[in-house]
Amino acid sequence: MNTSVNSKARHEKGYVPTTALAKSVEFDNEMMSVFLTDGRIISVPIIWFPTLREATQEQRSRYEIGGGGTGLHWPELDEDLSVAGLMAGVDWQAA
Repeated sequence: MNTSVNSKARHEKGYVPTTALAKSVEFDNEMMSVFLTDGRIISVPIIWFPTLREATQEQRSRYEIGGGGTGLHWPELDEDLSVAGLMAGVDWQAA
């Protein structure tokens, strides 16, 4: 079995988590925390996401988890984030 081919194919498709799936999201004044089904928590500064930073706490609480846990969506705010992107880190200057 040629592992370099498999590795290349996996890389071209992008990372799709199979165990790191979103269960819930919480915010405080400075951080967004995404709780995963495997027990991990991803916490990132809310300043990285201007739309979420400017939203009210009530608007932030109205999110949907999509793709079986791979994505987060705030319909009212038209904001979408992926668990894979959060795990990989976000370039806040590009946001």
